[in-house]
Amino acid sequence: MTNLTKQIEKAVKKIDSVSKKFRPTVGIILGTGLGALAKEIKEHCVIDYGNIPGFQKSTAESHSGKLVLGELGGKKVIAMSGRFHRYEGYTMQQITFPVRVMKALGATHLLISNACGGMNPKLKGGSLCIIEDHINFMGDNPLIGPNDEKLGPRWPDMLAPYSHELIKLAEDAAKRNNIEINKGIYVAVLGPCFETRAEYRMFMKFGDIVGMSTVPEVIVGVHAGLKILGISVVTDECNPDQLEPTDISKILANAAEAEPKLTKIMKEVISKI
Repeated sequence: MTNLTKQIEKAVKKIDSVSKKFRPTVGIILGTGLGALAKEIKEHCVIDYGNIPGFQKSTAESHSGKLVLGELGGKKVIAMSGRFHRYEGYTMQQITFPVRVMKALGATHLLISNACGGMNPKLKGGSLCIIEDHINFMGDNPLIGPNDEKLGPRWPDMLAPYSHELIKLAEDAAKRNNIEINKGIYVAVLGPCFETRAEYRMFMKFGDIVGMSTVPEVIVGVHAGLKILGISVVTDECNPDQLEPTDISKILANAAEAEPKLTKIMKEVISKI
């Protein structure tokens, strides 16, 4: 048994002691300013990250740092209200550890949200973008190191990390609710500083949106065999020729504007899984 497997077992044992062996099928990770979906969950129990072995402290603004287990859309779910980032000083393995635990608890699907910068000119603040693919510019990978074949293959295939089935469900849910939604490529960077004009110009040639999260969790989710959906909320516009100083309050306001739309889509997707 590897150290990682032992750590997962410790976390599962602690969660089971509180949840009475609650077994979710859908894992959810909520990004910056996007915690409202957790309030929609019919709670079974809530556990502070600090009480779970292997979980870290979430230091990013608006990340509450709680694991919520309950029911949403008729399914048993486990939701991270707040995630971990590489820029907080955590390793890629620490960032993605909760995904391992979700899988061990029984999750087969993983829904991820994040706040991002919109590089494609049609993506305005407060808009939604389904991630159809990504580019890892973080310079790191959570699968580096010895591989435990019980957790996943040494060489996971990243041909389609985001489930086409779940993307279709999200598009259908948006259409039913008259919600405008886009699709695009997510460029993942390390952070915590925002990009320079030159960097935005370069990244615009590669993708539509840019952010500091999600890709590590997706890589581990693929490794673990989970079906994944990623939806980004555009919280700031990144036109290098019209760039304005970053305003965190504006970012959170744009996230709050988009949150009800994101919540509606996520709930409907979960109900169809």
